[in-house]
Amino acid sequence: MAYLGNPKNTIEVLQKYNFNFQKKFGQNFLIDTGILEEIIDSAGITKDDMILEIGPGIGTMTQYLCESARQVIAVEIDNNLIPILKDTLSGYDNVKVINDDILKVDINALAEEYNNGKPIKVVANLPYYITTPIIMGLFESHVPIDSITIMVQKEVADRMQAGPGKKDYGALSLAVQYYSHPEIVVNVPPSCFMPQPKVGSSVISLKRYEKPVVDVADEKLMFKIIRASFNQRRKTLANGLNNFGGMGLTKEQIQQSIEALGVPVNVRGEALSLSQFAQLSNIMKLGSKGILPLT
Repeated sequence: MAYLGNPKNTIEVLQKYNFNFQKKFGQNFLIDTGILEEIIDSAGITKDDMILEIGPGIGTMTQYLCESARQVIAVEIDNNLIPILKDTLSGYDNVKVINDDILKVDINALAEEYNNGKPIKVVANLPYYITTPIIMGLFESHVPIDSITIMVQKEVADRMQAGPGKKDYGALSLAVQYYSHPEIVVNVPPSCFMPQPKVGSSVISLKRYEKPVVDVADEKLMFKIIRASFNQRRKTLANGLNNFGGMGLTKEQIQQSIEALGVPVNVRGEALSLSQFAQLSNIMKLGSKGILPLT
């Protein structure tokens, strides 16, 4: 029976092991059963699922996951938490704890061993400092993933689902929306954590697409264009791309590519949709090969 969502029980466990929070790991443990249930609900976990949990902490959410899923793999970087997890998860036989950095774990091998290579579900309460590398690592490595349900800083969640023209819209928005459909499930105040963070959090669900929603000839080129477009937000798209370098096109060719997209040459990157970035990437790909009559 899951018991760690109760603050009193959490404090008892921490005191029992004389645990000291590690600031370098961004440790903030969830102590709200309502939010825990929201996470399990929104992840749509069933007894057929294998769950990869990133950063289980003392096992609070892990207990809930074990009661809902067929198999849970929990990856924890802090070796001081491993004895605690061995204790708090001792009542479950469907969990494996791995003491490692998630960025170094072969998730494909885990999916193969524990889920016959089928898509897995990722659930995590992510440290703010490493949210983006983890999410992009999961997507870009093409690990078989059905969905990612994560607790992140509210500001980051807002960026993930922002659209063109919004102040939060940027490279992260486009990358996440290329691979998945993002939806904020619930906003979570600092009081739901121990210790309390200085900022609000959000649970966001990223349902992965079977294939990206746009057709792009060169994925790497598209993301290079996106990064260049938001590297200097106040500059026009043309100047941003020209200053970034490595596009294989002259300033005039870049301008002609933008005109071929059907938008004003002085447009800023923040005004373009994912579909338009994909189109621009395809136009520039052809232009760099000398196929388009760019002069």
